[in-house]
Amino acid sequence: MVPAQVTNSVPLLLLLDTGYSMTMLHPEHVTALGLPRTGRRITIVGIAGEEQTDVFEGPLFAFGEATWKPRRVAALPGSSPSRRRRDGILGSGFFRRFVVEIDSQSQQLRLHEPDVFAYAGGGEILPLRFSGDTPVVEASVRLPDQSETKARFEIDTGCDGSICIGRHFVEANRLEPTNNLPGGGRGNRYGVGGAARTHDSHLPQLRLGNVVIDRPEASLFLEGSPVDPPLAGHLGWDLLRRFKVIFDYKRARMILEKSPGKPGNSAVKEPDVSSP
Repeated sequence: MVPAQVTNSVPLLLLLDTGYSMTMLHPEHVTALGLPRTGRRITIVGIAGEEQTDVFEGPLFAFGEATWKPRRVAALPGSSPSRRRRDGILGSGFFRRFVVEIDSQSQQLRLHEPDVFAYAGGGEILPLRFSGDTPVVEASVRLPDQSETKARFEIDTGCDGSICIGRHFVEANRLEPTNNLPGGGRGNRYGVGGAARTHDSHLPQLRLGNVVIDRPEASLFLEGSPVDPPLAGHLGWDLLRRFKVIFDYKRARMILEKSPGKPGNSAVKEPDVSSP
């Protein structure tokens, strides 16, 4: 969650979400800012359906000294759980405007100008592909029978889970729920369009380049999918937050740096926002 001013508004809290193609604002803020309607409507596709919403001319966003003015924004759809608990969502346009560095451990966000950004650290550099506006990374998944398979996952920083896996991949690879989880391991994942039934589990191992993650938690979709085949699913923020993550869309790459400790749950803190 990132505090920002929108056309000199009071500070708003916005979710960083690589899974959204367009930046969104709560309808109350759209009205308060008096944003002109473009006359267009777009369809937001979620894990359990889709919903249409209105599009407006984009306001000026200020993150400390860094600013950004998207051409258009949309109103958060009515069924989105995000609408009930946050002021808006920063989608793919934000990640294309800046190189975005997120450090959950220190609760800091840094924004860099893409044209002059040069990475000199020792993190794992992972190439990205894009499915529409959503980044996709390739991973190696160790299956319960100890075999390995390559799979492609969307990166969805707006998902508070670890790994969400579509029913098609679950069935093709005979993934099964982990035994003896509280409540039988059944649950729901919520998003645009409502909810989808899932079963909690663990994968034996996930490998991203040279980064190995043992027994990551996974939500196995019992119906539907968070993605369309041939993608396997998506990687959520509960998995990525153990790293410092740098999104560099200009160079089609994501960089993972190990944090000194796994961050715990914490409140929002004013981020360090800077640009060269």
